[in-house]
Amino acid sequence: MDENENAFPGRERSGREAAEKEFLARRFESHRGHLRAVAYRMLGSAAEADDAVQEAWFRLSRSDMQGVENLGGWLTTVVGRVCLDMLRSRKSRAELPLEPLETTHARVAGADTSGADPEQDALLADSVGVALLVVLETLSPPERLAFVLHDLFAVPYEEVGDIVGRSPVAARQLASRARRRVQGAEVHDADLVRQREVVDAFLAAAREGDFDALVELLDPDVVARTEVGVTTGAAAVAKGASSFRHFAAVARPALIDGHTGLAVFIDGRLDRTLTFTFVRDRIAVIDIVTDAGRVAGLDVSIVG
Repeated sequence: MDENENAFPGRERSGREAAEKEFLARRFESHRGHLRAVAYRMLGSAAEADDAVQEAWFRLSRSDMQGVENLGGWLTTVVGRVCLDMLRSRKSRAELPLEPLETTHARVAGADTSGADPEQDALLADSVGVALLVVLETLSPPERLAFVLHDLFAVPYEEVGDIVGRSPVAARQLASRARRRVQGAEVHDADLVRQREVVDAFLAAAREGDFDALVELLDPDVVARTEVGVTTGAAAVAKGASSFRHFAAVARPALIDGHTGLAVFIDGRLDRTLTFTFVRDRIAVIDIVTDAGRVAGLDVSIVG
């Protein structure tokens, strides 16, 4: 019996390795959507984003993952480094323009079938707003990476600093410079009116607990951030908004540090704020502040 068990040790080892690789591939696929979203916002090109994600898979398949507890974080770091290298390469040869939205939508129409997922290409293209265009066109690669990873995907400054080869303090400064430039982008009165309409609709849907209406108002890759965590994706954020229902009854439209938002008052006291970032008339980022100290430091003006 022992002889039969050991008759084909090479075959057993090969089968085990194949099973391990298949398991690793499944784990990677569970993170692909997030990685592609990170890469697209960094690079502004669906094709280059796919290249960056594919390179991450190559590196994963060649690495010893024993001891890696957070695969998603590890992969995000790898994609960040790959994108940083690609951006620096762009700079050295005169940076390429952002991939035109017409190119992406042409894929949906069938003009170009080389894209990995035409429908996802269109969603990603729609998720790029004016602020991100400003970042892509004006910031250095390290600033761009710090802004996208920290402000859009809540990657800690320690990890951002490791990617760009700087201290956490320096990474914070990079993101701060990028943030100031993005926030300095001009917002026209017409934009504020439309944003107010979207927020009013969000508030009404939250009060009614209307899940479908909430999803329609949210960007597919919406990010909701609080002091305790981050929620991503329209379905998850809309579901979470149901817990906001009792607050929605006492929320009022407001400008939070000059940005469109909601102020929640309890017993006449400002309890929390929600500040919204918009992409093509949909809510792309919701920043929720509940810490009393931070709330007290905000400039809140009630609207209407």
